[in-house]
Amino acid sequence: MNTDTAAARIGIVMGSRSDWETMSHAADTLAKLGVAHEVQVVSAHRTPDLLFAYAEQAAARGLKAIIAGAGGAAHLPGMLAAKTALPVLGVPVQSHALNGMDSLLSIVQMPAGIPVATFAIGKAGATNAALFAASLLALDDAAVAKALRDFRAAQTQAVLDKPDPRA
Repeated sequence: MNTDTAAARIGIVMGSRSDWETMSHAADTLAKLGVAHEVQVVSAHRTPDLLFAYAEQAAARGLKAIIAGAGGAAHLPGMLAAKTALPVLGVPVQSHALNGMDSLLSIVQMPAGIPVATFAIGKAGATNAALFAASLLALDDAAVAKALRDFRAAQTQAVLDKPDPRA
C-alpha cells in the first residue's frame, strides 16, 4: 500500500479507525493497480477542522479524487464534497444498528449541487470505489488504463477457467 502523501493521487479517508476493516479493500485495490494513495482517519464529528483542511488542501496536494467511508450518520463524504470540487466517492460502512442502510441513505441522499458518487455497503463498495477512482485517473494515464484492462481481463479469465461451481 502506498501511503506516501507526496505522491498520492487518491485520498482514502474514513470516519473512524474501525472503518478500516471496510476501507482496506479500497487501499488494497488501488495498490494492486499501482495507484499511489494515502489513508487517513478524518472524522466529520470529532475532527471537523481537520476535515475542512483535508478537503480544502486535497487538490493542491495533487489528489484527483477522495474515497470516503463512513458509518452511521455518515456525514464525512457529504461534508468533504461541500468543501472540495474533487470527485468524492462515498462508501457506506456496515453499521451495527441498521446493517449499513443508515450509512447508505445518509450518503446517497445529498442535496442537488453537492454530488457524492455512492457505492454499495461494505467491501464491494470500497473495492468498486477504488476501481472507479482508477477509472477517473485512466482517462489521462495510460499505465492506470492498462492496469484496469489487465484487472478486468484477469477477472474474466478466472470465471472462464472455472465455469463449474462444483469444481
